[in-house]
Amino acid sequence: MLEGKAVIGDTDMLAAMQQHALDLAAKALDFFDVTEPTDIARLLKKEFDTMYGPGWQCIVGTDFGSFVTHCYGCFIHFYIGNLAILLFKGSAALEDPKAEAEADRFSVLQEIA
Repeated sequence: MLEGKAVIGDTDMLAAMQQHALDLAAKALDFFDVTEPTDIARLLKKEFDTMYGPGWQCIVGTDFGSFVTHCYGCFIHFYIGNLAILLFKGSAALEDPKAEAEADRFSVLQEIA
């Protein structure tokens, strides 16, 4: 496992879900080397799909950018050492701007750089 504490960069998750993501990432790093980011991402995604419903996406690495649409309350970007982890539940953009404003379960686009 990487040494050091997890540092949350950005999130809109409830504290319990955040903690689950951090604990699961630590568990993944016990099983996989940091040079296996796809395996780490797969473990996080599958566990969150099981616990919180399908549609979760996970990106793990040391150098990536992102611009994603996600469900409200289902986004976390954090670091463990120099390894960045982005975990979110994807959502389709609504076509009607009025419906989009009323649908509070969707969040605005987030940019992580």
